[in-house]
Amino acid sequence: MASPAPLVASISHQMVALQTLQLLQEEWGWRDGQGAPRSPRDPEALSVVPVSRSASLPARPGLGREEGGGGRGSRNGGSGAWASSPEVEVVQGAERDAELLPLPRSREPCTLARMAMRSALARVVDSTSELVSVEQTLLGLLQHERSFPIHLKDSIEFRNICSHLALQIEGQQFDRDLNAAHQCLKTIVKKLIQSLANLPSDAHVVACASLRQILQNLPDI
Repeated sequence: MASPAPLVASISHQMVALQTLQLLQEEWGWRDGQGAPRSPRDPEALSVVPVSRSASLPARPGLGREEGGGGRGSRNGGSGAWASSPEVEVVQGAERDAELLPLPRSREPCTLARMAMRSALARVVDSTSELVSVEQTLLGLLQHERSFPIHLKDSIEFRNICSHLALQIEGQQFDRDLNAAHQCLKTIVKKLIQSLANLPSDAHVVACASLRQILQNLPDI
């Protein structure tokens, strides 16, 4: 049975990227269907696609800051459960990125350029969420049956691009970073399809169809 570790690590980096982009959407007030805007530093703003594990995250009193001088060990009661949990590492990674976000931008009039930027960002967010869902379900099952290549460095690059994007004020650099995130996400999906190409499995067919649908939602920009 193939080790799921590379796939799990890849998903973790993608989830940090997804949470970072969702925080950016909230900072701009661009989350579809959201009510009153919440601060991107709000811990409850970190909700993303559910992680396919039975355990839930423990309640967090704040964003990565300890009460008193107990350090990280006091946070988990000395058990090491917090430090070793992949889900907690993902949330902590997003929190670190959130603390680097610039102060909330002003709500300027919505021009055509801003509408196009909002649409492009939403496509990347939605497609990343879909990708993580496919990886957690269909690809997770396949990984236990057969080994197939996972290109971890692409997911790391995607996370780093999204972190850099979140630090930009709208303009040419923001547009370049958003386009880079778009292209990197497409590369991840294409390589996954190539990795699955030789797997003789019904689940492989379903997974490839789902991945190709994600590609269709990521047209060139």
